Amino acid sequence: MAHHSANLIPAHLLMWQRVREYAVPPSMIESATARRAVGDWAGAFAAARVDADLDLRAVRDRHGTELVTRLRADLRRLAPDLLRWHMPRIAPDGRLRPGLTISLARYRNSGATPLHLVVRTPPAWADAGQRMSLALWEESGTGTPRHHPHPNPDRRFRLDLHRHLWDSGRCGELAWRCGASGTPFLAPQGRPYALARPGAPDPPDRSPVRDSSWASARWAAEAELLLRAEGRPRGAFTVRLGARSRAVLELVAPDDNHAPTFQPLREALPKQEVAALPMLPEAAARVLPDLELLRAGLVTSDRLHPLVATALAVAGSVVTAGSAPHPSDPHRVECRGEVHRIALRDGVLTAIDHDPAQLRREELLVALGGPALPCLRAIDTVHRAPEALPAIRERLGHGDVVGALNVVEGLLGPGAVLRDGPLREELESAAARRIDHGLFRSGLVAVHPAAGVAGGGNALGLGHAEPDHRPRLDRRTPAAMRRKRSSRARPRTGLA
Repeated sequence: MAHHSANLIPAHLLMWQRVREYAVPPSMIESATARRAVGDWAGAFAAARVDADLDLRAVRDRHGTELVTRLRADLRRLAPDLLRWHMPRIAPDGRLRPGLTISLARYRNSGATPLHLVVRTPPAWADAGQRMSLALWEESGTGTPRHHPHPNPDRRFRLDLHRHLWDSGRCGELAWRCGASGTPFLAPQGRPYALARPGAPDPPDRSPVRDSSWASARWAAEAELLLRAEGRPRGAFTVRLGARSRAVLELVAPDDNHAPTFQPLREALPKQEVAALPMLPEAAARVLPDLELLRAGLVTSDRLHPLVATALAVAGSVVTAGSAPHPSDPHRVECRGEVHRIALRDGVLTAIDHDPAQLRREELLVALGGPALPCLRAIDTVHRAPEALPAIRERLGHGDVVGALNVVEGLLGPGAVLRDGPLREELESAAARRIDHGLFRSGLVAVHPAAGVAGGGNALGLGHAEPDHRPRLDRRTPAAMRRKRSSRARPRTGLA
């Protein structure tokens, strides 16, 4: 028996296919783009579910007018929907990587510590709505929020060297930065060299690098940008290949007139020195997911973000909705030897081939314990567990509550009352999780609500408000937390 074609598709591509379909809906892109076009950057952030924790007046009073001018210019160019499109995600559901702080821009000011414009994602227990937040972070640590699990920028997911992934004015650089076109890559000195050169050395002999998702042909060019940003013209850098695997490479060139190449470091370094080396960001180490999806035929150009589609020079730069069935299309059900129709009437799903008096009698019979008509059973199934329930769950998981409710109204009508079942449970769970996110945003709960139970705290974790507290494991500890705490993962090594 031949294998199904889905078995040949890598799991990460199937995840990104679902992400591109549900994570950034077309309605969000249209609303954010319209507000950004008229200069309403705050409205664009609100449309893309991004909270702006910025006080420009306080920044001006502390750091001066020049820095505020640069910051305001970046806020106007920032496309929050494009930033959400390129944010790092986790398998298998493709949600935003939780508890992450990413640097978007770095501002150097004379006589002061550098400032970073950062975007943060909440921890997993408070990720309802998949909201993000923008803030300023100082390298001195002043004003760092204590309720966030990782308030400092993560160097693995930095985007300050990849402004084309969030800056609407530089998104045209995406094609040659990701290797989609044959345009030469411009080095910092302005000299061009191709992204993939015949004489470039092969990547290290490790199985992850041989995967097609690694963009090893661009590592030398991206490493030169990284090292120059760190104040090093040449030297060693690392590429994270896995949780316990790093490739230590060296950027070399005969002279300044030749394009640099990378090669494995000849001498092994201690782990502390390896941890202190500059790390190639994930956006530079891997192939753009949209390119992989296009090459695999898993997504068409009209499903891409308009800015991404235009930058990749593909046909059709406007995202259009799929051919979903119209809400008024009737369902066909075989009932008592005949084919009956079920459709929306006056905003309610109704068996239109039965008169109202017969339906009232049949509903009374069901209430007394009798068998239901096939039409009534079909309506009850649509109310409790419709066929579109997986799509509704995906939309709710990515925070698209409006899109999920539109699907429900298209199935049941705006005047329908939800019955007990999986559909109602999903909607109630999505509404309840918004409370957890509100508690996290306000700083009232800094840890998982169940973290204080094992140590004698209350259900909200107020018994141990310190972020460094680690509760003991017992039978009351949630299963997900127990698996995470009992793993043998190597602890993170701090920078020297």
